[in-house]
Amino acid sequence: MPFKTRITELLGIEHPIVQGGMQGVGVAELASAVSNAGGLGILTGITQPTPQALRDEIERCRSMTPKPFGVNLTVFPTINSPDYKAYAQAIIDSGVKVVETAGTPAVREIWEMLKPHGIVILHKCTAVRHALSAEKAGCDVISIDGFECAGHPGEDDIPGLILIPAAADKVKIPMLASGGFGDGRGLIAALALGADGINMGTRFCATQEAKIHPSVKQAYIDNDERGTYLIFRNFKNTARVGKSEVSTEVVRRLSAPDAKFKDVQELVAGTAGRELLKTGDLSKGVFWAGMIQGLIHDIPTVQNLIDRIVGEAEDIVNGRLQGMLGVRVPAVAA
Repeated sequence: MPFKTRITELLGIEHPIVQGGMQGVGVAELASAVSNAGGLGILTGITQPTPQALRDEIERCRSMTPKPFGVNLTVFPTINSPDYKAYAQAIIDSGVKVVETAGTPAVREIWEMLKPHGIVILHKCTAVRHALSAEKAGCDVISIDGFECAGHPGEDDIPGLILIPAAADKVKIPMLASGGFGDGRGLIAALALGADGINMGTRFCATQEAKIHPSVKQAYIDNDERGTYLIFRNFKNTARVGKSEVSTEVVRRLSAPDAKFKDVQELVAGTAGRELLKTGDLSKGVFWAGMIQGLIHDIPTVQNLIDRIVGEAEDIVNGRLQGMLGVRVPAVAA
């Protein structure tokens, strides 16, 4: 039987599994596959070069699944920032009902655009204080992102085992656990810690439908739980990437006392990362990866992955955990 939680009820999905927005990866093939398998697929808004291209991608995804899917819009300061409000308007115009957001406080302007249209706002954050602030501002779902995650884990370094229940103790709205999830054990752990579901990124990269070169998918398998680096700590913008010759060189350059972003800019540029995902040439740039690499051993279809996660979770509840309860012996009356 499917797990029913506040997340499945609110989002209208079968399983409490959400695919996080991922730059260069969150396109229609992957998002529709996740939604068709009973989770919530997410298109990554600024993967598309223009707001009109995002409109087209939303329609393409809609043609590939009759089920709910969302769009990610992450607001980060960059040298040439996209027109985030134009992307938000494209989402509104396209009738999308779920938006995953993340980034700087400037994202609040996007929330103000979305809320009048009844769009469910799922905000990803890395600290309890930020989760409470987003809840107060009217967000509908919190995705709490532990230190294990790919991408930007924040600067507090709090792993999910602590961060998830700490957030669950204070956050009243539905909550997803993010960072380090990829199997049924993780799903059950997240639910036990107080979350209503899980958000997976890296694990979905290593699936058949992810539009990533097979060499990159193989890198997720070849790396173990130690196979990531934290970069940009110097700049208070920590990011977790997969271990490779390029990321090793980035770490080496940034270890200099006077290191500056320009010292690694050509190695970490978004264009370099997109080229890597397309060609499989790991010398082109860096790739996002979480500690969950240590639990990735194959490249299944999305349907098989989600079925496996849910099946494992059911077996844990009905088998291992149930067996640990033992037989209760009634107390003898005095």
